[in-house]
Amino acid sequence: KVSAVPFQNWAPDAYEGAPTPITAFMSVATKAAGFVALIELIFIGFLGRDDVIRPMMFILAALTMFVGNVIALRQTNIVRLFAYSSIAQAGFILAPLAVVTGGDPAVMHQILQSMVMYLVAYTVMNLGAFAVIIAVSRRTGTGELDSWGGLFNYAPALAVTMAVFLFSLGGIPPMVGWLAKFRLFQAVVGADTASGYVMGGIMAINTVISLAYYLGIVRRMFIDDAPDGDHSPIRVPLPLVAAMGVAAVALIVTGVLPGTLSDLAKSASLAAG
Repeated sequence: KVSAVPFQNWAPDAYEGAPTPITAFMSVATKAAGFVALIELIFIGFLGRDDVIRPMMFILAALTMFVGNVIALRQTNIVRLFAYSSIAQAGFILAPLAVVTGGDPAVMHQILQSMVMYLVAYTVMNLGAFAVIIAVSRRTGTGELDSWGGLFNYAPALAVTMAVFLFSLGGIPPMVGWLAKFRLFQAVVGADTASGYVMGGIMAINTVISLAYYLGIVRRMFIDDAPDGDHSPIRVPLPLVAAMGVAAVALIVTGVLPGTLSDLAKSASLAAG
């Protein structure tokens, strides 16, 4: 359910084949539930067997990040792109488990808190982005990336809002995505192990790769010409406006004032641990 390689093949076809609102729900609900179960299994069921968990999670996290990001670069459909992006994001969330150790409670707590924080941030980022995708696809009738060309010219609010979500997914300040990603880096490198430093480098490389396709969407919206068709302003239903607005404000506010999200992640990690 977390879409980790090599168990990710179901995700792209399921995302593209389902109605977009269902895809939005699947992209966060199944992943969150899967990670909650995985965290409980590792932190309770495999307590004291970090010698087994660490190498397995290192390989899973690295493969999941690279496979998801590299294949996402080749996508021409935005829903499939987000499917592979979600696979790569799962790799990021798995990364701290590559340095898990049962002998240091402080490290364990930092790992758990960073994973919870990223899950919360990812949920908001992804739901907000899919709200924009739903609004745009209602007009264009397609999920092809070419249909996003010139969006800023006739739907500037949607283009700016989508850019906020994409910047946050890519880890660009001041959105909360950068803070959540930084906490993952901090947990991985802070373990002060060789595997932690290597994993930190892998995470940095994959962050750059992900920016290539996230910023590619931004370029289409703000720089490319709009395809032929109806370029009148897009009328967005109120529920979608509310979803996009709340998500965008939450990302910016928690990025600039991160205490709220940190406290939430701390409380959730204490409950889980």
